[in-house]
Amino acid sequence: MHPPAVRVENAVKAFAPQSQRPLTRLSADAGAGGGVRAPLAPVTALAGVSFDVRPGEIFGLVGPNGSGKTTLLRLIGAQLVPDSGQVAVFGRDTARDPREARAALGRFGPAAPAADFFLKLSPVENLLYGAKQYALRPAETRRQVLDVLARLGLPDSAHYRPMAGLSRGAQQMVGIARTFLAEPRLLLLDEPTASLDPRARRAVHAFIRDLRARHGATVLLATHDLAEAEALCDRVAVVDLGRLVALDTPASLKRRAPGPAATLEDVFLSLTRGPASPPHEEVPA
Repeated sequence: MHPPAVRVENAVKAFAPQSQRPLTRLSADAGAGGGVRAPLAPVTALAGVSFDVRPGEIFGLVGPNGSGKTTLLRLIGAQLVPDSGQVAVFGRDTARDPREARAALGRFGPAAPAADFFLKLSPVENLLYGAKQYALRPAETRRQVLDVLARLGLPDSAHYRPMAGLSRGAQQMVGIARTFLAEPRLLLLDEPTASLDPRARRAVHAFIRDLRARHGATVLLATHDLAEAEALCDRVAVVDLGRLVALDTPASLKRRAPGPAATLEDVFLSLTRGPASPPHEEVPA
């Protein structure tokens, strides 16, 4: 049998609190001029999360801000190492074999798109430069770049304009195009359509479905857009306060909420409590 595309087994991850460095607080025994200090407790981002993602599945991660979704994606993408537990991508342990794990995947995250590009160059020039790592032939690369941009709906008039002159949404589309360009076996998408208009969002959804249909790509999608999760995902995992609180198909999840017209948003609100503390900074404890 083929291994799961992604396996997360009892993953635990904690970070240092963002508010103070070093990790200290005034002890309760300290006097008015107190100088006695004690360590602050680490912030637990993940508290023993386990699930498998099947090859070719579009798998959703939903949860409140600070629930652990992005930390999960960073563990799966071999950008972080779990404090305990195991994460594997197509059978490759991301802590022991990070290079092999990363070779199978493409990532798109929530950082400002412009930070990853040469702003004086056009989308086509940026993508041609970035595509060198994929070992594609130059003629094939240019054709593929133009095809991806067109299918994502970026206007022809923007293909050769400097990135600095494009809107944030257009820059985001170029970032998504770069993620899709090599047609990776595993796509890790963190809020990929958050800044896009409805037409661009629909184009991204269509491209994701097409990658799965034509190349058997596996997709992990972290999103706050519950309509997006319901429309795209075969199964949805609900994460809250670092724990997996539900995992099922969108239809089955909706049956958990009372009423015949329950939505995925109703399920989300019934299962989650929201962040217990201010968002943490990902600095290992």
